[in-house]
Amino acid sequence: MGWWEINADTLARSRFVVSPLDETLACLKLLHAGVAGHPGERAWLDTHRPAHLRRMAADPVTALLVDAGLGRGWNADFLTPAPVEGLSFEEGVARIRAARPDEARAGLTVSVGGPLPAALDRDDLPERAAALLEEVWAQAVRPDWDRRRRVLEADVVARTAQVSRGGWATVLDALRPGTRWLGDNRLQINLNPYPPRELSGAELLLVPVTPQRHGWVAWKEPERYALVYPCAGALADDGARRVPAALGALLGPARAA
Repeated sequence: MGWWEINADTLARSRFVVSPLDETLACLKLLHAGVAGHPGERAWLDTHRPAHLRRMAADPVTALLVDAGLGRGWNADFLTPAPVEGLSFEEGVARIRAARPDEARAGLTVSVGGPLPAALDRDDLPERAAALLEEVWAQAVRPDWDRRRRVLEADVVARTAQVSRGGWATVLDALRPGTRWLGDNRLQINLNPYPPRELSGAELLLVPVTPQRHGWVAWKEPERYALVYPCAGALADDGARRVPAALGALLGPARAA
């Protein structure tokens, strides 16, 4: 299993962050997989996946990039940068666009678990990834971002209350499939046999997304680590209440524009 060593100070400084970029990445993963977690996701896929499949059929290089970078057990690092509190979607996707071509190719070599496919041995991979994410954001996420944000904020409210009632261990145990607080400063992040990582002194961010079958970890060593997890209440009505101002210290702001 993979686990992180997190001391009490790091855990106490942990923060929830709503990220438009990570929501869009999760939606791209959902479009790629095509497997809905509930009827609402099925309706969303029925609306948006046909156009996505046409886009991929017309651009086989980008289709291969998505499959190699996001469609397997390990994400290419340049496609899932560790979130930064308060970034808009545009600011977040600019980080992907700014990735060095050699970094992108190296990350894909890891995610595919072997030699890079010849079609991906090129320098425009960051630009292709950013352009696709901009399209997914504009067509499939941004039109109902306000509703999505309310659902994500409601998840943060509920989990923050859970921290107050039972401590961080109760929240981390139920964060996403595979996560579990093991005690002795150890957080199991998944069931894969990855080497442990020591996070003492780093920033730990917890990032909810609405797609229910997708979550991942990300980091910028040594200063920032993130757990992206499927939020609770993804079927919540538009009336989901907004986060009280008193929770501002725990919820990182995220601008949509």
